[in-house]
Amino acid sequence: MKQINTYALLILCLLLTTFSSQKIKAESDSSKVERRTLYKALAFTGAYYATSISILNNTWYKGKEKVPFHFYNDNAGYLKVDKFGHMFGGYVYSYIGYHGLLKLGSSRKEALIFGSTLGFVLQFPIEIMDGLHEGYGFSWGDIAANTMGSALVFGQELLFEDQLIKYKFSYWESEYSKNSNGYYGKTTMNRLLKDYNGHTYWFSMPLNKFVFRQSLPKWFNIAFGYGANGMYGEFKNITSYNGVVIPETERYGQYLLSLDIDWTRIKTIPKCLQILFKGMTFVKLPFPTLEYNSKGQFKGYWIYY
Repeated sequence: MKQINTYALLILCLLLTTFSSQKIKAESDSSKVERRTLYKALAFTGAYYATSISILNNTWYKGKEKVPFHFYNDNAGYLKVDKFGHMFGGYVYSYIGYHGLLKLGSSRKEALIFGSTLGFVLQFPIEIMDGLHEGYGFSWGDIAANTMGSALVFGQELLFEDQLIKYKFSYWESEYSKNSNGYYGKTTMNRLLKDYNGHTYWFSMPLNKFVFRQSLPKWFNIAFGYGANGMYGEFKNITSYNGVVIPETERYGQYLLSLDIDWTRIKTIPKCLQILFKGMTFVKLPFPTLEYNSKGQFKGYWIYY
C-alpha cells in the first residue's frame, strides 16, 4: 500500500526527467552524453529515493513500533486493488528508468538492464521496511506485483521494442469516502491515497491493432480496467469509525471496458505542450465505459473517471 504515497513524486519525477532530457537533447549535438550528465542523473535518482524513504518514515511509519522481521499475507486486501497499485508503481519507475537512460545516451541493452528493472529495485527495500514495523509485514504478494510492473516494461521492449500496452491510473472520490467519517482521510490528498474505492487501473492499447487497422489513428486506444467498491476496510468492512456508524455495504470487483488516448503517439502536439502530455502518460482519461461486476451486473457510463 505504501507506493500510493509516492504517486505525486513519481509524476514529478517524470516531468523533471522529461524536461532534463529535452534540455540535454537541445544542448548536445552528440548521441553520447557526457559522463557528468550521467552522474547528475544518478545523483537525482538517489536524492529522489532518499526523499521518498524519508517521507514514508515520517508519514506511513510514523508512530509504528519496530519489531523483528516478519511476513504478512495481504494478497486479498482491498479486493486486490492494492496489488494493482504496487504493479503500477513498479511500472512507472521502470518506464521512467528505461526511457530516461535512453535519453541520456545509454545503449538499449543498458537501459533494459538498469532502467526497466528500476521498479523492482526501488520498491524492494520498502518491503524490508514493512517487515520491520508493527502493523505491516514483508509481503510476497507485493514483491510479485512490483516485479510484474517492471516485467511489463522489460517484456514489451523485448517483444515489440515499444510500450504497446500502457498501464494507467484514474481516480474519482467515491461515495464511500464521503460516508466514512474520515476513515479515508480528511483532505483531498489523503482521500486520493487511501480511498481504494476510487482507484481504477487500466491496460490501454491501440484500438487499430484489433479493428479498422487502416482508418483508426495510432493514438486512439481501448482500455481494460479493474477497480472495486463497497470497501470500508482491508479484508472486511468495519461497522463504525470514531464513534460513528459506517453504512453497511457489499464489497465487489469491477471489470471495465473503455476508450483512451495515448499522448505519446500524437506527433502533432506543439513542443511547448509535449512535456505536459508526456506527464499524462500514466493517467487514464474519462470516457464512456462499460462495466461488469462481481455481483453479476452490467452497467454503462457516459463518462467514467
